[in-house]
Amino acid sequence: QVQLVESGGGLVQAGGSLRLSCAASGGPFSSRTMGWFRQAPGKEREFVAAIDWNGGQTYYADSVKGRFTVSRDNAKKTVALQMNSLKPEDTAVYHCAADKLLYRSSRYGLPDTEDAYRYWGQGTLVTVAS
Repeated sequence: QVQLVESGGGLVQAGGSLRLSCAASGGPFSSRTMGWFRQAPGKEREFVAAIDWNGGQTYYADSVKGRFTVSRDNAKKTVALQMNSLKPEDTAVYHCAADKLLYRSSRYGLPDTEDAYRYWGQGTLVTVAS
């Protein structure tokens, strides 16, 4: 069992930056791919970014590529999402998630669907004002 707690959300002006953090406890972390998803009001949850278990490979949704950066610190059991050049359409609750598999091979890419992730945090709200 892995518990995940996100932090770092808030209100920011368009063009600004925020750094989200996700702290893990309770179970294997360093052996799991980690993902970030977001859910905007009235919309379904969507994939944002993923990072493989050793931090060697990352994958981003087209909508955030070049603006967001995902990273992890396995020693501290944290994963971060640095968000730059924020847009109003980035407004959402952001969730981190832990892979249901251990040591998933990234040979064929990283998962971007919810069913690949077993453990989820409660989310942190990001609001981008225009």
